[in-house]
Amino acid sequence: MSETLSAWLRQSAVRSVTCVLAGAMLTGCGVYDSVDVRAATAERAKAEPSGASTWAVPDPGPLRGTLLTADLLVVGDNTLPASLRNRVNDLSGVRLATPLSMASVPVGERSITVVAADPAAYRRYTDEATAGTDEVWQAVASGDVTLSHQIGRDLNQPLGGTLGLRTHIEELELRIGAYATTVPQIDAVVNERRRAQLGMKQDNALLVSVDQVDIDGTARKLRELVGDRADVRPLSETTVREGTRQAAQLTRGSVAQAVGSFSYRYFDDGTVQPEARWVAANIRTENVPILGRVICHRVMLSQLRAALEDVVRQGLAGSIDRGDYGGCYVPRFIGHDPARGLSLHTWGIAIDLNVAGNQRGTVGEIDRRVVDIFKKWGFAWGGDWQWTDPMHFELAALVRS
Repeated sequence: MSETLSAWLRQSAVRSVTCVLAGAMLTGCGVYDSVDVRAATAERAKAEPSGASTWAVPDPGPLRGTLLTADLLVVGDNTLPASLRNRVNDLSGVRLATPLSMASVPVGERSITVVAADPAAYRRYTDEATAGTDEVWQAVASGDVTLSHQIGRDLNQPLGGTLGLRTHIEELELRIGAYATTVPQIDAVVNERRRAQLGMKQDNALLVSVDQVDIDGTARKLRELVGDRADVRPLSETTVREGTRQAAQLTRGSVAQAVGSFSYRYFDDGTVQPEARWVAANIRTENVPILGRVICHRVMLSQLRAALEDVVRQGLAGSIDRGDYGGCYVPRFIGHDPARGLSLHTWGIAIDLNVAGNQRGTVGEIDRRVVDIFKKWGFAWGGDWQWTDPMHFELAALVRS
């Protein structure tokens, strides 16, 4: 197992026990180490005095049923049929398989793993402290998002603040209703009504709890059962290993459909290896103006070339330093840390320009006329984000070049 991921899982468990309870019942224990859901609840009441929300689902009420271990995740490119779900539940060694909608959603320079789920069903897979904190699941039911502690620290957003998501359809802001430890490798939880808004494919995943006697054996039987319709991903600390096969799928929209989804393996150094079939079909090495030889996703290259040709035509070529180009297709986790989500560079749909003078959290030195040209050609600019990344441009819309 990756030492980084192992440490994160251990730390997350401790935070949940010591801070979820303290945050909900006492006074909280520090930014991103608490789940002081009362603050977000009060803010929600002020914003929606009628108590109604466009994105709310029924309150889940108190915890019902026994707690389950979150052991395996089955992830497909498309909706997994109910017949398959029934066969998984009937499989020897499986205690319960619960459907989820799951996708990678761009936030800043990364993607985070978001699940849309029934709060009452999903909470049973979390640890005792989180599962027993009603306010966490009331926040999800109300239409808020619950985030992991790690993502909270990375994004530096307070409880009751907003999480900005890019779905390649529109920019969305979700209120942060709670910080909590839920299921390993899941960064954010929303309810099923939010699923449609985010453009997530419905029920394309199964969260599986298995008998603890032979987790690996049950995983093998699951892989035989689902075949090439889905990937089977281990979640628990005892089964997550270096090289484990994962699945990456962006939310819908023209760009997401064009770039496709892929399985990948990750390693102790935080690098990622997308499946060879997807790489062969999508990643290309070509020459473009100013930058010369680049390696990017095939759907991005024509727009990148058109944007750079436009830069040259307008006499701005000197504004881009070829020697300070930060790359395009660089498959890795943010900060090489599996707990922090995939970089969008893993899809080959983002580039970093003039790195030295355009660091995170600054206004950046890049010529705004260059920025305008890239936006014209379908790129989003990191300088527009709450926590700026002015070197970063990513493919946000398909434009005819």
